[in-house]
Amino acid sequence: MLYLLEVPGEARVLGVVTSRKIGNAVARNRARRLLREAYRLNKHQLKDNLQLVLVARTAINERRYVEVQTAVLDLFRSAGCLLDRD
Repeated sequence: MLYLLEVPGEARVLGVVTSRKIGNAVARNRARRLLREAYRLNKHQLKDNLQLVLVARTAINERRYVEVQTAVLDLFRSAGCLLDRD
């Protein structure tokens, strides 16, 4: 899940939320690492002035990094926060 707020004049910020429903501390930390890495490798494609909050769901437990990255890019695309490539 993605929450998005566009704030003119502010730098891009990311927050990652993982609840205990994800699992134990190891599972929650893995989910956070996966989401942060997907953001880090694709942040150059995002518009500036965005404040993003990624909320992990329980389905992330069975996913590999490539699947998580694809899902995050799909979220960004559907939210309209990717840069327009000419």
